Amino acid sequence: MNNEVIIKANDLKRYYKIRTGGYFSKALVLKALDGVSFAINGGRTLAVVGESGCGKTTLARIVTIIEQPTSGCLEIKGIKGSSGIKLEKRQLHKLVQIVFQDPYGSLNPRKKVGSILEEPLIINTALTASQRRETAHEMLSKVGLTSEQYNRYPHMFSGGQRQRIAIARALMLKPALVVADEPVSALDVSVQAQALNLLKDLQDEMNLAYLFISHDLGVVRHIADDLLVMYLGRPVEQGSKTDIFKMPIHPYTRALMGSIPSIMKGARGKRIRLSGEIPSPLNPPSGCSFHKRCTFMTAICSEQRPELRLIDNRQVACHHAENMVGKPF
Repeated sequence: MNNEVIIKANDLKRYYKIRTGGYFSKALVLKALDGVSFAINGGRTLAVVGESGCGKTTLARIVTIIEQPTSGCLEIKGIKGSSGIKLEKRQLHKLVQIVFQDPYGSLNPRKKVGSILEEPLIINTALTASQRRETAHEMLSKVGLTSEQYNRYPHMFSGGQRQRIAIARALMLKPALVVADEPVSALDVSVQAQALNLLKDLQDEMNLAYLFISHDLGVVRHIADDLLVMYLGRPVEQGSKTDIFKMPIHPYTRALMGSIPSIMKGARGKRIRLSGEIPSPLNPPSGCSFHKRCTFMTAICSEQRPELRLIDNRQVACHHAENMVGKPF
């Protein structure tokens, strides 16, 4: 397997100016993404987790070149994502594709499956009609569907089958990176595992890099290699899935992990419960953005923002990270 670095992101930020009053009112700055860095190799999956409003969707929009970052650098297979050059943007759109959350809303109900799959080839390649049709049939087979389903409409499929079609469409251009935005959350639990196993099999076969966005830690545990935990637009803990699931360090990560049901009596210590709502990104707290919900908060937490630093084989943004190492959660 080729372990080439597919995507590198360095200090990505995305700020929006929001006016809450009239036209002449002072604009507030919403920091939807405030300094995110990561890299994903071929055949690897980075999962991004956090509560609603943490910046997951904004990150997905930047990685898929739907939006440009306010600052920072994004590079996909050596091509800069913020260059603004049309040719390079066209190349990037081939290299990165997205699988959306809703398999019902992401497929055009007026088009047959064959047309849906061939559309990216019509726009981006010079393949003949017969070549496009052959490629579509091959991709249907890869995702576990049959050639007979080529001429059917999306409403004739179950939710799990529609998501297979959406996955097939994302892979038609043979991308290097797939952004999976909550790809199984709209599916029945009974078919979620099938979709996840399909994604994993396709990753192994095509050496794909995945940026997997999810709020479901059970799903993340099944598919991820590495984990990026975000809170209010910033990473709070980042490292291998194995290390973080075994011993989360940041209090927010510990609270998230503590919410996973355990059948082992006494497997965890006292569960950390999150109280209160996520602060408004238009008016974030001073210091650590998590300190108002944190049971380990001290004076420095409200005064000084912690930066990511290496603790126990992962990056953690917490003033008291050393004190958390080895403690049950």
